[in-house]
Amino acid sequence: MRVVGFALPVIAAAVAAVLLSPDSFAASGTADGADTAWIMICTALVFIMTPGVALFYGGLLRKQSMTSMLAQTAVVTAVMTLSWFIVGYSLAFSGDVGGIVGNLDMAFLSGMTYTDVDGTIPSMLFVMFQCAFALITAAIVLGASAERVRFGAITAFIAVWSIIVYAPMAHWVWGGGLFDQHLTVLDFAGGTVVHICAAASGLALAVFLGRRSDRVVKDRPHSIPIVFLGFALLWIGWLGFNGGSGLAADGIAVNAILVTMVAMAAAMASWAVVQYLHAGRVGAIGMVSGGLAGLVSITPAAGYVGPGAALAIGVVGGAVCYFSVRFMRQRSGQDDALDVFGLHGVGGIWGAIATGIFAVESMSGVPGLLYGGTDLFIGQLAAVAGTLVFCFAASYAIIWIISRFMRVRMDENEEAIGADIVEHGEPAYNI
Repeated sequence: MRVVGFALPVIAAAVAAVLLSPDSFAASGTADGADTAWIMICTALVFIMTPGVALFYGGLLRKQSMTSMLAQTAVVTAVMTLSWFIVGYSLAFSGDVGGIVGNLDMAFLSGMTYTDVDGTIPSMLFVMFQCAFALITAAIVLGASAERVRFGAITAFIAVWSIIVYAPMAHWVWGGGLFDQHLTVLDFAGGTVVHICAAASGLALAVFLGRRSDRVVKDRPHSIPIVFLGFALLWIGWLGFNGGSGLAADGIAVNAILVTMVAMAAAMASWAVVQYLHAGRVGAIGMVSGGLAGLVSITPAAGYVGPGAALAIGVVGGAVCYFSVRFMRQRSGQDDALDVFGLHGVGGIWGAIATGIFAVESMSGVPGLLYGGTDLFIGQLAAVAGTLVFCFAASYAIIWIISRFMRVRMDENEEAIGADIVEHGEPAYNI
């Protein structure tokens, strides 16, 4: 009966999709071949970041938690893709209801055909590019609740979160919603929508779930090579993440890739110097964490600043994130298992503020504080505050409601054994 109960909504959704599918495939525009090819490549690059997160996070945990992280990332991919197709895209990019969210006119992509064009690329390609962003955002959230949230609970959380939190955030910033209507805000590739949103949501989970048991070994990666491989996939994917966010194969795309590399390298070097001065050594995990801090920091500004500003953004981002991670681990009292807030949250906050400082008017259409503009700087601060409050509060409410219907965290004995065996019956290693 449980199988039937689970299958009925899926079957109903499939039938609705068929009924709502368009019968006509009349041409509605012409896409640019170069732009289309580039965004197809970027979509694949952004998608590869999600399995990259699985390896990056999994390697940082105990070996008893590797399978669990792979399974959680896989289910996130399925849930977010279906949610995006059924209702998420429409809520983010179709119409507007009071600035808060879109409408349901494009549910199941109703009325969209392969010949439809959005700007210079096929509309379906824009849907898939944005879907890849939704996937990576949800995957980032998983790091904060690792090793104590139950598989069923995190699955339910992401399903609701995709509609209640992510779709409105995408609408506010990229879909003509609240921020776009009332603030001067720039977010080229997802500083607020992706990184701050994921970090605030992850922190809400960490606060609700509480700390892991003292029997669980913390801060001891079981496989540094797997961590580095995951980072490499993120690094490569980020070139499409930022490089494709202008939705064209042009100079802005080239600039975005260049400044992404500059900021990443600067933050990696900055983290290494600060770690050496503070701790007397530099580790591989520190180097990749510094690189990740730089990638996060440059994301909202990648299409609006040049290499010089990217260097400054990366240097500050690496140092700030280093101390933020240490604070979260040692003084915050919260068990953000994989430094989601310290890296993605603080890095995203700095990147959004830096956009308000360094944005070049000829690239962004509005000057940053460095060039005499104040509206953008104030707008960025307001957007950061709004994102933090909304994503934390909504995410906490979602997991609290879910906890009324199911057990959301493993008990102490289950944590000690590890979710790989307790929940999945699949140890990652048979050695």
